[in-house]
Amino acid sequence: MKPRELKVARIGNSRGVRIPAGTLERYHIGAEVIMEERSDGILLRPPGPTIPKLSWEDTALEMITAGEDWSEWDSTTADGLDEIEWESARRSRKR
Repeated sequence: MKPRELKVARIGNSRGVRIPAGTLERYHIGAEVIMEERSDGILLRPPGPTIPKLSWEDTALEMITAGEDWSEWDSTTADGLDEIEWESARRSRKR
């Protein structure tokens, strides 16, 4: 969804914004909303538990239990890339 500019309206001594009905429905927001101040802005979300992010360990365990077939990746070991000499992308500057 592309960013939308909303007008800030005076509500008593406070200020407020009107959130479009379609957005409220999409995110299941009813009479209450949770506001979180973050370093990059403000997050509004419906009340209730949030879904925690998986740690790297949890992600690896999820991948193992998924039972995916990774055997095709074995063919990449014969691509010869390990025999190529790589130059550093950084070159020292001469002063």
